[in-house]
Formats: sequence, C-alpha cells, structure tokens
Amino acid sequence: MSKIHSTHIETPVAAPAGLPASLVLLLATGAGLAVASLYYSQPMLGVLGADIGASARTIGFVPTLTQLGYALGILFLAPLGDRYDRRRIILIKAAALCAALLVAGASPSVGVLLAASLAIGLAATLAQDIVPAAAALAPEANRGKVVGTVMTGLLLGILLSRVVSGFVAEHWGWRTMFLGAAVSIALIGAATWRGLPRFKATTHLPYGALLASLAKLWKHHPALRRATWAQALLSIGFSAFWSTLAVMLHGAPFHLGAAASGAFGLAGAAGALAAPLAGRLADRKGPELVTRLGAGLVVVSFAAMAAGSLMSVQAQLVLLAVAAIGFDLGIQATLIAHQTIVYGIEPGARSRLNAVLFTGMFIGMAAGSALGALLLAEWGWIAVTVLATLSAIAALLVRLSTGGIRSTGVVVGA
Repeated sequence: MSKIHSTHIETPVAAPAGLPASLVLLLATGAGLAVASLYYSQPMLGVLGADIGASARTIGFVPTLTQLGYALGILFLAPLGDRYDRRRIILIKAAALCAALLVAGASPSVGVLLAASLAIGLAATLAQDIVPAAAALAPEANRGKVVGTVMTGLLLGILLSRVVSGFVAEHWGWRTMFLGAAVSIALIGAATWRGLPRFKATTHLPYGALLASLAKLWKHHPALRRATWAQALLSIGFSAFWSTLAVMLHGAPFHLGAAASGAFGLAGAAGALAAPLAGRLADRKGPELVTRLGAGLVVVSFAAMAAGSLMSVQAQLVLLAVAAIGFDLGIQATLIAHQTIVYGIEPGARSRLNAVLFTGMFIGMAAGSALGALLLAEWGWIAVTVLATLSAIAALLVRLSTGGIRSTGVVVGA
C-alpha cells in the first residue's frame, strides 16, 4: 500500500467540555442562511425576468452561475479551511456574500445580476466552512449530534429558501428579497465575530499542494469517483427542475405567481427531511443499497412527472407536488449514503474528500440549470422532465454497475 506524505500539524482546536446550545444554533443558522442564498432566485425567475427585461433563456443563467460559483468556491476556497483560521475565512466570506446580495438586489441590468450571481455562489461556500468548524468544536462524545444539527440547519436553508423568496417576491418584489438576504448575512457575520472562537491551522501545506491533493484523492479512490459521478448526475435533474419550475408555472396553462412556485419547496422539504432515515438504513444494510434505492426513487419520480403532461392542469399540479417529495427524498438519501462512503475512505482528508464530492455535485447543478433553461425555451417542460429522467437513470446505472469495487487504500496526508 503506497502512501502520499505531506506536512501537517496535529493541533486542531481543542473541543470544549460541552458546546453551548447558542453556539450550535448560531452555526446551524449560519449554514442555513448561507446556502439559502443559492436558491432565493429560483422561484423569482418568472417575475424577475419580466421586470428586468430578460428572456427565459437568459434569466435561466442566474441559477446556473450561482451554482457554478458555488462549485468553484468549494474546489478552490474550501481547502483553505485546513490551512488558515476558519473563523477569519467565515467572516471574510460573510462580508463578500452580503455585498454580492446587495449588488444583486440593486442590479440595473441582467448582466450585473449575472455577475452578482456568480459572486453569491463563490461567497456562499462559507456554509462549507461552518460544518467542519462545528465538527472541530464539538466534543467527541456528541460530535455526530452537533454536526447533524448544523446539517439540519443547512438542509432547511436549501428547502425553505424557495418558500420564503416566492412569498417575499410576490408581495414586496424580488429586490426586497435580496436586500433581506443581505441583512440576514450581515447579522450572522456580526454574531459569528462575537461568538465563534479562532481555529488553529491543521496543515502547513501551501495552497498549490492542497489543490494537488484533491487530484490525488480523485485518482486513487474509485469509490470517490463513483460517488461524485452519481451525485452529479442526480443533481442535473434536481437543478433542471427547480431552476425552470417558476418560469413554467408562470406561463400557460398554469399562470401562477412566485408564491405558488415557492410553495413547492414545502413538498421538497417533506421529502428531504425524511432522508435522515436513510442514514439508519445505511448503517444496517450498507450505503450501497441506499444509493441504489435513492437513485431508483428519483428515476420513478421524474418519469411519472414526464408522463403527467397528458393529465389535466389540476392533476399535473398534484403530481408535481408528489414527485417533488419523491425525488427530493431520493436525492437527499443518496447524498447521505455517498457521504457515508466518502468519509469512510480516508478520515484524515475528509474536508478535501467533501470538497471533491460537492464540487461534482454543484457542477451537475450548474449544468442542469443551463440545460433546463435551454430545453424549456426550445421544447417545453416535457423536455426538462425527460432530461431529469435520463440523468437519474445514468446515476442508477453507475451505482448498479460498480458494486463490490473498493478504493486502493492510498493515503493522502492532511
């Protein structure tokens, strides 16, 4: 078994005897509000495009660039958490995210809005710094509980962001939503400055070596590659659905506003909040089974949605809600199982393994947003659902065709 060495420091932040509930709440809220910034725009696209004078195809690049910025931020910025004080990184990103949200809200043209969307994605990666910070601060005895609580906050931020933004845009306008989001991040930044301790670096690796270690992890761990490919493929359909739903519902035959499209986030929440049950199933039966069951549920949900175009308007709306529950549950269950697989590969490099997995995931989301907008403009909603179904089938095939293959066991130093 070969080993890749690197310089590192074994002096992480010492965990306190008990982590205050207020600090756990701060971390969970910060993670949720940060990641919510990625999704505020999606339910507002119908009214936003009409107000700013952008076509459906052009406005579809708003979520595309946001997701792409997040993927790039995870790849190029998240590894810095091993090298520098995480508290300082969180504060810098919070300031940058607040500024980007203000620019988005004040955008005079779609070009400025697109640039701000990319910046929002880059800065929102502070969520990926908060979760490792929680793990470092938590005592060993209840580390899982603390990290689980923070991840619950992050998940709620993803799911409820669409509901909130749809309601706010419907009643007070899309610019108000971006302004409110900026204020929320400013408050989190202030609370973090007061309540979060400093962190010692856990490695002396220079920036280039940190990035190089990501490539080594990808090369030497087939399990990481499979998990990343499968989750990225599932993310294509997930993002294609959510980034085009508002535009589709805004037009014929539905003619629904931003609040209605945002309300579909509640259906997604119902599915995704049940996903932690997948963790228990993964512990008992193994994560491989969960990845296959989850991907299979996504295939069925999107295929049913594609067939729903033949139904009445009312029946289509019901089917959309049920399918949203199904595919959100399937995707979140698969992500939990993939994280279980990836974190078990090499405990000393979990933050970088996480960076690889989530980079692939958000590249898939960016591709889904772009393809979804193009397909909706050219061939309509049925084309979006077909794309989502085919990408989910591809993810299921990745999981079905690779059972029993294990990682090479190469160790990449922290």
